[in-house]
Amino acid sequence: MKSINLPKGKNIYFTSDHHFGAPNPRASKPRELRFVKWLDEIKDDASVIFILGDLFDFWFEYKRVIPKGFTRVLGKLAELTDRGIEIHFFVGNHDLWMNDYFEEELNIIVHHKPKQFQLNKSLFFIGHGDGLGPHDKGYKRLKKVFVNPFFQWLYRWLHPDIGVRFAQYLSLKNKLISGDDDIKFLGEKKEWLVQYAQKKLEENHFDYFVFGHRHLPLDIQLNPKSKYINLGDWITHFTYGVFDGKELFLKKLES
Repeated sequence: MKSINLPKGKNIYFTSDHHFGAPNPRASKPRELRFVKWLDEIKDDASVIFILGDLFDFWFEYKRVIPKGFTRVLGKLAELTDRGIEIHFFVGNHDLWMNDYFEEELNIIVHHKPKQFQLNKSLFFIGHGDGLGPHDKGYKRLKKVFVNPFFQWLYRWLHPDIGVRFAQYLSLKNKLISGDDDIKFLGEKKEWLVQYAQKKLEENHFDYFVFGHRHLPLDIQLNPKSKYINLGDWITHFTYGVFDGKELFLKKLES
């Protein structure tokens, strides 16, 4: 478990599910600019930033090629790590084909599975949230194909002009990938990430479970000492999390 001690006057920020590039580059650009502006606003008091996946609607790293676009977003993230801000990126279901570009070029720590952290005295369980709990059965089967090295090798043989366009089409049209069915609140007892968190609490105590994926800003008390937080998204809600060293709050981006 990684421990992070927050300096006085600093915050830890959490953000997820931006899906930049969707539904097309032109429509995505205003959201990208809002995100860059927000990063610029928090850079003076941010000690650590957690990005919990699906920063892009599609991402695939060929050996010498990455998807076109996102220049301002990538440049701002590089600027922040150059300033000494620690950034953690949890791979989501739309960018699970991420390899080493973020680590080598942007100095961002990339996680492919949920991780446990101790932030000051609070215990956190953090991840994107896809494929966890009793739900997502269709996606779980599909993910086994996506992460299979053989299928990734086959995909690399497609020219990027074909492969990227095809994947972007699937990302928008395929419900198992796009997660459009996951944006409806099911009720606290039926929320599958709530069920997952409650199951984890039978093994160990955590003060906070923080996930994305659901595109819903949620703050649910699991027991008197534990909460489940879902960060929402940057498509409809424009919400994010702030940990001040003692408590984690959900906030909404001001217009």
